Amino acid sequence: IYYVFRFWLFFFFLQSFKLLGFLDVKSVPCARESVLYGSLGSLVVGLGHFLATSRVRRSCDFAVGGFICTMLGYWFYCRYNLAQHRIRQRMLKEGMRNKILFEGSSLDPERKQTGNERGDS
Repeated sequence: IYYVFRFWLFFFFLQSFKLLGFLDVKSVPCARESVLYGSLGSLVVGLGHFLATSRVRRSCDFAVGGFICTMLGYWFYCRYNLAQHRIRQRMLKEGMRNKILFEGSSLDPERKQTGNERGDS
């Protein structure tokens, strides 16, 4: 089972394919990981339900439900983290721009003001 998982990992990370014919998994952020974790969740839930009940059809239903829940759960988790990361990048970029712009001027917050400069402003 380890080699099957490594094959799927290799397939998803190095190959580009279209899911449902229109969703390019390689170019959409978080899509590859969501499908990969969804398939792993499907395997775990379906196999676990089958081992507990020995009902094949119901286990397949649970496996499909496990795939959908795991994939959507990881999709939202990954997109939320990606949005937070982009916000932090934007704030850092703005801070760096302000640092370059105001460095050495009287508006520089790190510059220590003397008594003469305080009286001027």
